[in-house]
Amino acid sequence: MKFERRFTTAGSDAYSALEFRSASSEIKNPDGTIVFRAENIEVPAQFSQVASDILAQKYFRKAGVPAILKTVEESAVPSWLWRSVPDEKALAKLPEEERYTGETSAKQVFNRLAGTWTYWGWKGGYFSSEEDARVYYDEMCFMLAAQMAAPNSPQWFNTGMHWAYGIDGPSQGHFYVDYQTGKLTRSASAYEHPQPHACFIQSVSDDLVNEGGIMDLWVREARLFKYGSGTGSNFSRIRGEGESLSGGGKSSGLMSFLRIGDRAAGAIKSGGTTRRAAKMVTVDVDHPDIENYVDWKVVEEQKVAALVAGSKLAQRHMSEVMTACQDESL
Repeated sequence: MKFERRFTTAGSDAYSALEFRSASSEIKNPDGTIVFRAENIEVPAQFSQVASDILAQKYFRKAGVPAILKTVEESAVPSWLWRSVPDEKALAKLPEEERYTGETSAKQVFNRLAGTWTYWGWKGGYFSSEEDARVYYDEMCFMLAAQMAAPNSPQWFNTGMHWAYGIDGPSQGHFYVDYQTGKLTRSASAYEHPQPHACFIQSVSDDLVNEGGIMDLWVREARLFKYGSGTGSNFSRIRGEGESLSGGGKSSGLMSFLRIGDRAAGAIKSGGTTRRAAKMVTVDVDHPDIENYVDWKVVEEQKVAALVAGSKLAQRHMSEVMTACQDESL
């Protein structure tokens, strides 16, 4: 593919036409205590506080970024596209607490995203020439910084960790399509071929523990939630409450399993490094338990209404309660 410059100039830094500023971001509890605070982060000048907060609180890599890097030479790759790894010898000379940090500049995020995409494109033979690859990289960096382009969240979370910083980890069971063979391949590491996809539709069969069944679905969902992805399933194949089982018993029904999945998803916060689990549940209208399914949300909303009513009643009569507590005759 061929690319032309629209926002950048050859020989100049991709961000030369943009201004950057220092910013801070924090998360506070209702009582005012600070849960998270990042100071002196570098963001594009036009970024709103909301954009700065999302970048700092969600998309910045919080740990494991080497303070000193070195490139890994690859003969068939331009030197400016070589991936980086920790410079262990140089890091050994630093105090231990200074060797690895987190991302502090939006440029680091934009560079690792655009750089990794360009690297993958070069390895896959997408570019007509090295200059086209350079144009793509510069233009993409600019568009990310100018908020003209933005990928989905798992790209921000996962893409570029291996290419930019040499961060890696054991495989979590996800797959990718090998560009050379065109075949689905199980990833051997967490970040060399990361999981940068946002949404998944997964099937579930009317089986308790075998592959493709109900309990297996919770494992597959957790694998997706860990890296910031979301998932949805149609649960209509699961038999209704009271229907016969092969062993002679009766099914506990669709809702009992949906509650398990809901609690499992709600418990996964990805360590605060990505986002809360995003889960979609659909059920066909002719399922035996459809009324209970529809009422599920209604019941949850009734709980909220009861809490609000109880709170208002307590507030209204609290003075009488406190007075009664102090009355020794009672």
